[in-house]
Parts: sequence; structure tokens; C-alpha cells
Amino acid sequence: MTRARPAGMRPTLDEVAARAGVGRGTVSRVVNGSAQVSPQAREAVQRAIDELGYVPNRAARALVTRRTDSVALVVSESEERVFGEPFFAGVVRGISAELATTPLQLWLAMAQSPPERQRVEHHLTTQHVDGVMLLSLHGADPLPAMLGERGLPTVLGGRTVSAIAPHWPVRWVDSDNEGGARTAVEYLISTGRRRIAHIAGTQDMAVGIERLSGYRAALAVAGRPASPLLVEAGDFSEASGAEATHALLARAPDVDAIFVASDVMACGTLRALREAGRRVPDDVAVVGFDDAWVAKQSDPPLTTVHQPIETMGRAMARLLFNLINGDEVSDILLQTHLVHRASA
Repeated sequence: MTRARPAGMRPTLDEVAARAGVGRGTVSRVVNGSAQVSPQAREAVQRAIDELGYVPNRAARALVTRRTDSVALVVSESEERVFGEPFFAGVVRGISAELATTPLQLWLAMAQSPPERQRVEHHLTTQHVDGVMLLSLHGADPLPAMLGERGLPTVLGGRTVSAIAPHWPVRWVDSDNEGGARTAVEYLISTGRRRIAHIAGTQDMAVGIERLSGYRAALAVAGRPASPLLVEAGDFSEASGAEATHALLARAPDVDAIFVASDVMACGTLRALREAGRRVPDDVAVVGFDDAWVAKQSDPPLTTVHQPIETMGRAMARLLFNLINGDEVSDILLQTHLVHRASA
């Protein structure tokens, strides 16, 4: 006969193992997110956990493993952009979905202003988190190097403009930005467009630099040296896309195509072209980058380069989990492809 548990006592690991019909070690592996468990055993353990209401004693586990079971996602942008732009929402969805399969909890922070940076840097230690994901880094940001020196496993969403020493526990997940940009411009060339402009992303970020490089490379292969008159930089916001478009039209009124470094900026481009009386795609073809939800809802729907945004988030979380567990890992480059819609 099973002895009744005293009131107020939490179910134990042994009770879960007995209910599931497996060993204590199997339960431990399931709780800790190990892949070394059969689907049948995992299902039985999860069912026993749900039935008993078992909650892992994280404080006791931390004393043994010296882990916090927490990871941080630090985004070097304002709250307005993080919660308002589809790219960030997609990455966070992917991270959250992947972390749900592990014991790790997510801590989210925006770090744009100096006081925000100081608070975040103070918190990012092995006493508070087991690892860190960094997104939207600008310039030669010292944060990856600092985390590496602290021995914190770190994964970057996108690469940085400065090199990172290979012995640091820092890895990255990124999309093929340069290749995607080349594909976009090659498509515009193939449709007979002659004056192809580019609205570039922020040039203190690798993503902005790489997409500009892809634009120039595609033109060079076609024997069309890129003219500085046909390039205008934005900051990935819709307003900057509109402003850059007006500037391009003022300098080069005969432009007949614009490759824009993000869908959000491209929405600003479409608005500016309407204001200027230009028809899309009849007068000016427009291609964006991201394949975010705004690309389907724009007027006209936006031809764009698809990058797997949620997959990037999932890959960042899984890569960090493997880094924390001491597994051998490699950087991840995700492929892109062109999605044809009505704007080009």
C-alpha cells in the first residue's frame, strides 16, 4: 500500500519515477531537457509530472549544478521597436517555443541607453544567468567580448561588425543577408529594370553592411557599377524608408526599381512612391527583405526576400542550450529565398 504524502509536502522525483514506471535517472533527464530519452519514456514521465503536480526544486538543483536555469535575451533597441516591429516579435516567438522544450527560463531586456546598458551588464553574470542571447548589436559593441571574458555561453542573433576571438564561448545564428540581397537585385535586373536603387539598413550593423554588399555585388556581375546617387541609408524604420525614398527620387527621378533592406522600410517606400505619383510596379518596382507579415498586407503586396525569422529564434535558443551543456557546436547560417508578390 502506498503511504499517503503528508499535507504540504511536494511530490518527489522518486514518486514521479514510480508513477511513470521508469528509473529516477530517466525522470532527471526529462526534467533537465536531455535528448537522451525515448519519446515513450518522456511521455510517461510528463504524464506523471502532470498528474502529481511535480515541480523541480530549482534551488536545490542550483546548489549541485551551479546553474540558475535562466538565460537572457538582450536586445540593443528601444522598447518601441522591440514590441512594434515584426522581426523582433518573430525571433522572440522562436526562442520561447524552443526554450519550452528545455528547463530554461527566459529573461528579456532592452539595452539602448547608457543606464539600461549598465543595469544589464551588472546582471549578466554566472550568478544570475547560465547564458545570453544578443540581438541587434550596433558597431563594435563590447558586450560579446565582455560576456566571453566572464565565461558566459553567448549566442548572437546576426553577426557583429568586429571579429570575436574563437576561444570565447560566443557563437552566432544569422541569415544569408548578402546572398539574399544578390537574389533580389538579380531578379530586378532579369525583369529589365535599368536604374536600381537601394535603401540600405543601418551601416553600424553587419546586416545593413551585408545587404548593401549583396546589392553592389549583383550590379557588378551585371556590368553595372553601383552609383552612390542610387544608395540611401535608413535605420530599418518605416519613416526612414519614406524619407530615403523621397531623397532618392530627388536625386535620381528616373529610378525604376528599389531594393529595400527591410520590409518595414519598404512599407515607407511604397507610401513615398504613392505620394510622388509613382505607380508600383509599373513605374518603380520594389523588393523588400524579411518576408514579415507586413509584406503580405502592404499595398501592393510586397515582393521580398524570405528569411526564416522564427527559425532563427529557435536555432539561437537550441544553440545556447547546447553551449551551456558543453556540447560541440558551430555557427549557423540560414538560407534565404525570394517570394514573388505584386510589387515587382
